[in-house]
Amino acid sequence: MFKFIYRFFDKLEDHVRGWLSHYPILYAIVGGTGIVLFWRGVWHTMDYLMALISVRSLGLTSIDQSLGAWWDGPLSLVLGIVVLLLIGLFVSSFIGNEIIMSGLRGEKKISERTEREVRTKTEAMAEMMERVARIAERMERMEKMLEKELHTVATEQKEAEKEVAG
Repeated sequence: MFKFIYRFFDKLEDHVRGWLSHYPILYAIVGGTGIVLFWRGVWHTMDYLMALISVRSLGLTSIDQSLGAWWDGPLSLVLGIVVLLLIGLFVSSFIGNEIIMSGLRGEKKISERTEREVRTKTEAMAEMMERVARIAERMERMEKMLEKELHTVATEQKEAEKEVAG
């Protein structure tokens, strides 16, 4: 049962993320709203709990009406979490644009990739870096050879000019 629920919401998230990735401005608005709701919920819940603790520590028997509804903070927190989970930004809200790009390319999120896939990409990048380093070394050798050749040609030209003049 848990697997079914997990798969359903995972596929729903992939679908929503894929659709929203085609509309980056809407994605940003929905994501920003989710983040604000999340942190508003954290803030209000903590304010309520601190006020509740301070009221109890003063020995008062009831909570002051100015504290507002107790469910305001937790509701914002839950709504923020639901929105962020639904659009795939709960974990990656502070990571950057990669989530949008992976949605457009139809790739898996890094949290869904297997260790083998991550290693393969890492190894491929290391191999490319090694190739770039080899190319740079080769270019340096070619540059030195050209400098030697130019120096040799310049020396021969000076000697030829001396012979003609002399």
